[in-house]
Amino acid sequence: MKKYDVRLCRIERAEQIAPGIYDVTVEAGELAKAARPGQFAHIYVPGKTLRRPISICETGSGTLRFVFQAKGEGTRILAASRPGESWDILAPLGNGFTLGDTGRNVCFVGGGIGVPPLLEAAKPFGERAVVVTGFRSRDAVILQEDFKRSGNRTVLCTDDGSAGFHGLVTDCLPQRCEEIFACGPTPMLKAVARAAAARGIPCQLSLEERMACGVGACLGCAVRLKDGGGWRFGHVCKDGPVFDSRTVDFEEGGVRHG
Repeated sequence: MKKYDVRLCRIERAEQIAPGIYDVTVEAGELAKAARPGQFAHIYVPGKTLRRPISICETGSGTLRFVFQAKGEGTRILAASRPGESWDILAPLGNGFTLGDTGRNVCFVGGGIGVPPLLEAAKPFGERAVVVTGFRSRDAVILQEDFKRSGNRTVLCTDDGSAGFHGLVTDCLPQRCEEIFACGPTPMLKAVARAAAARGIPCQLSLEERMACGVGACLGCAVRLKDGGGWRFGHVCKDGPVFDSRTVDFEEGGVRHG
């Protein structure tokens, strides 16, 4: 099949796993076979002109799993879907994580709804991956047992101290780490990139930006990237969503803060 395609995918399972957070698995056939960790799907919402971009959380035997937040009207409509219904899905889209040698000691860092895209990427590393996740409070915590089933070591942080470590994810980065993979709010990504630079290790960041087309045509998800001594514009949907942290311009006007 070509790089991406559109398929009508039957919903196998749908449930709410935390306040405002929904977990949906669909039968996706060839779309699932083509998907790579860190990519996303564009899902049609009945009655809406624009599709909604949702990160791929996990791939199974012909299935795609999505864990997303019902934040606006479109995602609330998707959250109301039930098993037996179908989603019109354009996938897999974007450039995901480059995992490299899975025998290395690595760290995955996720914040809030930025945690789901890390699940499939962390699997091949097993116990060599430390997964540090941060949430507002205990009620917002998701996917901890899923990472543990893959053998990953987990470190949980909450802003209010109601579960795990009371503080920031950057306070819990492991000492033995050869590369960092991260997804979450822009301030967190900026701090993680700074920590990786201080250690002199590679870091891959999955950026979050509003998207319309999902394939690089509308140019609405532009971000500023460092290019030699200057900069250029890249697009999260086509050039990303994953970028080398050294290329991301976090200065004013570079990446929108979410």
